[in-house]
Amino acid sequence: MKAIKIKKKRCKMIAHRGLCGLEKENTCSAFVAAAMHNYYGIETDVHVTKDGKFILCHDDDLKRVAGKDWIIEETEFAKLRKVKLFDTDGKTRRAHLVLPTMEEYFSICKKYKKIAVFELKNRISIDKIKEIVDKIKQMEYFEKTVFISFQRENLVDLRSIEKTAKMQLLSGEYSKDLFDFAVKYKAGLDVHHKLLSEEFIKKAHDLGVKVNGYVINDKTDAERYVGYGLDFITTNILI
Repeated sequence: MKAIKIKKKRCKMIAHRGLCGLEKENTCSAFVAAAMHNYYGIETDVHVTKDGKFILCHDDDLKRVAGKDWIIEETEFAKLRKVKLFDTDGKTRRAHLVLPTMEEYFSICKKYKKIAVFELKNRISIDKIKEIVDKIKQMEYFEKTVFISFQRENLVDLRSIEKTAKMQLLSGEYSKDLFDFAVKYKAGLDVHHKLLSEEFIKKAHDLGVKVNGYVINDKTDAERYVGYGLDFITTNILI
């Protein structure tokens, strides 16, 4: 497969779990592929392991990505790092396809000067959120990071820790208080593309709120949303 080009105008493209349309999702290979295809941002997901460390994976367990019934947040970091993931065909394993660390991900974003779009999965304690913020600052990449989460409490805690943090509230469903939250906490909205309409985007922009749409893989849909003024597209394959 090849990445599919669209007429994106001013809309910025974000590689979902790295360029997962070409490489295994949430691996260093996918992050580098996204960087080499000139995406604006690279998205990934972080979990806290049983022993309080950080590792990157979308799912709560390793069944789909590695064939193991291990729950990430109930498993030690070292054990998780030894697992070889399935490749994109769902069966082949390559030695370098492992769950990445935060440091590996941010090093790639920094090397290629890409925005880090960092999803805080599940509910993370405020102490661990502060630890994440401190680690990113130590790597001198905080200003180039956008935090996203479905868990509103994560973003509320993040805002209390760091007033300047860039963040977006993830949502798969419409609710009247989406805009209220975004305005109150100075956050963008990162919503499922089924919620996108010209009216939705205009309302957000009138409130000074930027909108990201996920996961958009159809060229026709993407170009229609671009026409509505969508600010960001999160995608597996479009560019």
